[in-house]
Amino acid sequence: MVYNQYKKTLEASLGKAPADLVLKGGQVLNVFSGEILACDVAITGDRIVGLGQGYEGKQEVDVTGKFLAPGFIDAHMHIESSMMTPEHLSTMVVPWGTTTLIADPHEIANVLGAKGVEYILEHTENLPVNVFVMLPSCVPSTEFETNGATLSAAEMKKLRGHKRVLGLGEVMDYVSVVGGSRQMYDKLQLFGDRMIDGHAPKLSGKELQAYRLAGVRSDHECRDYKEGLEKIRAGLWILVREGSAARNLDDLISGFLRDNVDLSRCMFCTDDKSIEDIYKFGHISYNIRRSIELGVPPVTAYKMATLNPALCYGFRDIGAIGPGYRADIVVLDDFETVQVDSVWHSGKLVSSKSVPVEIPVNPSGIDVTGTIKIPKLTKDDLAIRLKTPTVPVIQLVDYQILTKRVTATVKTDESGCFVPDRRYQKLAVIERHHETGNIGLGIIEGFNLTNCAIAATVAHDSHNLIVVGDNDRDMLAACKELKRCGGGYTIVSDGKPIATLELPLAGMMSRLHPKDIQEKFSYMISTARSFGVPVTVEPYMTLSFMALPVIPELRVTDMGLFDVTEFRFLDWK
Repeated sequence: MVYNQYKKTLEASLGKAPADLVLKGGQVLNVFSGEILACDVAITGDRIVGLGQGYEGKQEVDVTGKFLAPGFIDAHMHIESSMMTPEHLSTMVVPWGTTTLIADPHEIANVLGAKGVEYILEHTENLPVNVFVMLPSCVPSTEFETNGATLSAAEMKKLRGHKRVLGLGEVMDYVSVVGGSRQMYDKLQLFGDRMIDGHAPKLSGKELQAYRLAGVRSDHECRDYKEGLEKIRAGLWILVREGSAARNLDDLISGFLRDNVDLSRCMFCTDDKSIEDIYKFGHISYNIRRSIELGVPPVTAYKMATLNPALCYGFRDIGAIGPGYRADIVVLDDFETVQVDSVWHSGKLVSSKSVPVEIPVNPSGIDVTGTIKIPKLTKDDLAIRLKTPTVPVIQLVDYQILTKRVTATVKTDESGCFVPDRRYQKLAVIERHHETGNIGLGIIEGFNLTNCAIAATVAHDSHNLIVVGDNDRDMLAACKELKRCGGGYTIVSDGKPIATLELPLAGMMSRLHPKDIQEKFSYMISTARSFGVPVTVEPYMTLSFMALPVIPELRVTDMGLFDVTEFRFLDWK
């Protein structure tokens, strides 16, 4: 802050000069003391300059009868998973009170490397939300799949100095961490003085101790309370996740409350939340509301969305309403149900009565199209020839992205090839970056499709083409459709696409208006349900995680069927 600006804010803080803006008559949440206080909030420029009575402003807004809370922080999320451009995503989350996103662009980085990270940084400038970036730690995520690019420690060092880069993104390759990999060590050392996010499902005991020793400071992959408690005890910050495919909040919060666990090391994140769920239920606002419903004291729930993540990630001017803090403020009609009236970001009104400011999608100097490169496929490419009909099967877990490895006896034809039915269906992952011809195959239980296939080029984390179905014709047609449109999601029956959401930006994002994306995606979800997908499974987002070889127990990559627990490919056919 230059001296003249400092003098101006100082005089406004002292009440010797009018502030630019005063929010008058509200009940203000003080996250430092845990109190709700009746006071005015004076703002000059993008900063809060004072709280109290008697402040005058060039603009005064009456918020009598309303509650004021700091803007909400999503402590870990992936912009690409929203299917929207960063500009459009910001207009989606702002009406729900979210003013800060901590984004990990490892999805687009696994397609385009540093170029993908630069695209996200370019398109998150000057938005009505603060967007900070954690540099992807695992590009590729493992050696067990083929991705589009590599992000080395040397390339990360160049990006490290960007003003909105906070630290190292989720360290999924916990095997390399606890195994002392030199390549992983170099990345951890590069960010030894910064925040390092974790990703360690089921990691426990001495391996968890070693993971924390290596410098990892957080985790968002706690599937239940027992795991969350062990990780808190090990010194990790816990990101309580409530996304679309992975919903962990109820179990974690209920257990923490039951055993009176201190929640000061907990915060909220969405990780991967669909546009459909944001429209219906909200964003971080949902996490706050649901936690209060489960019994978390309201002030504590709000701190988990504001001060706690600010402390964790080292923000000194975000996460509270106080002098010197950025004027990111949520005005609420009701405190306990988190009913948002309006939202202010850096002292400017960015949403009122659920209507956000419109942000145009900026033209980019970085081209992220043309990323779907697959060869022509035939039925032979999808054939699963079995030595025995009793085989390992991927079993979906309700409302989770975890899977179980089960053994089942499946149908085969006279040549020994697997024949899908409504229970056991075919899953294929096709390498889409370099036209290698790699195709991984598996058998999955839980989608329950009938005369149908669904496919996506969003397949965490390497984002190859993934398709599931009960017949080869529809699976091949789905692959052909996604090649035609440059990526996205599609649903096919009788060899013809029923609906396709085109995502030509890295095969993950669309330039369409959020409402258009939401309407198309909502239709595709209901259509998938009509073909048998149960309500316990989010069809497209769940499918997108079936290729991720760092989440237990069984996955398929373009290289084959992979057992995450044993960390090896299975010789099963």
